[in-house]
This record gives sequence, C-alpha cells and structure tokens, in this order.
Amino acid sequence: MDAARRRFFLGACALAFAPGALAQEALWPQLRLGGLTLLVRHASTLAGLGDPPGFRVDDCSTQRNLSPQGREEAQRLGERLKRERVPIARVYTSPWCRCRDTAMLAFGRADDWEPLSSFFDYPDREADYTERVKKRIADLSRREKRANVVMVTHNVNIAALTRLSVAPAEFAIVQAQGCCGIRTLGRLVAL
Repeated sequence: MDAARRRFFLGACALAFAPGALAQEALWPQLRLGGLTLLVRHASTLAGLGDPPGFRVDDCSTQRNLSPQGREEAQRLGERLKRERVPIARVYTSPWCRCRDTAMLAFGRADDWEPLSSFFDYPDREADYTERVKKRIADLSRREKRANVVMVTHNVNIAALTRLSVAPAEFAIVQAQGCCGIRTLGRLVAL
C-alpha cells in the first residue's frame, strides 16, 4: 500500500473509531439495563432566548412555549425510548411549561421539581439547584437499579451538571458517582 493510501486508510479508521463515533449506539444497551439518569432538554420552542420580561411560571401564556415542531419532537422522543425498550421509573420536570409539555408528550407523566427550573435569569440559583439535582441522582440510583430516571430541564441546567450543551429534545446520560457526584456517559439524539 502506498503512503497516500495508507494515510487515507488510517484517517478513515481514526474517524470510524474516534471517541463518540459509536457512542450513540453503544448507549442504548446501557439504558436498557437501567440505573441511569437522562437529563433531557425540552423540545424546540417558539423563537427567542429565555422568557419574555414579566413571565410567570404559573402562567404558560407568559412564557416561551413549545413550537408545533417541538411538540412533534417530544412525541418522537418518547416513541424512540419505547421502541428501544428503555425502562423509565420516574419522570421529573422543570415547572416551566415547555419542559412540562415535553415530559407529558414524551412520557405521559411527570412530577414538577423546582431544582430543574431554569436559572438563566437567576444565576444565583445555579449552585443550589445543581447540588440538589446531583444529590437526587445519587439517591435515585440507589433505589432505581432496573430502570432509569428522566429529568426534563433546560440547557443551562444540563450544561452546569455535565459541561455539555445539548440541542432541543437531546439528552445527556449520567450515572451517580458516590453521594453527590455524577459521571457523564454521553449525549444521545433520539430523534
């Protein structure tokens, strides 16, 4: 094999076996075993960043909500997890309407939990919310060995926990490490 072909072959092999190249498919079997947490970003929303001034969490009409595309994404997310036979024990959601709607469309159930609330406009809440989520992940991992837990939240929250920025309806998969730590196993696009 000449040098040019060898470089091409080695480059192709490097791309094929690069970290993350097979990560998508390798994560599905791990999810089928349970004991993990899926940090799901809400599905696509109407245009904008953050929420309008004066929004209220208890009034969806004042918030940035799911777009028609986002509603379809949420449904397809739930269908894909069912098709892949991923066991789900509990579903928690930010009380923001776009998160709750994503959870309900994808899983048909969800419990609101304040620490999953966006701290985009409230950066002073980041440390408290992040620590509370880590502790709950650790607690749930001891109790939910055969199924997974879903937490539907916002990109800013997921980034604080994992250092990953995920797209709408994408999720980061984490595993508890000790009492209050988490290890990020990867990110997954289910659509």
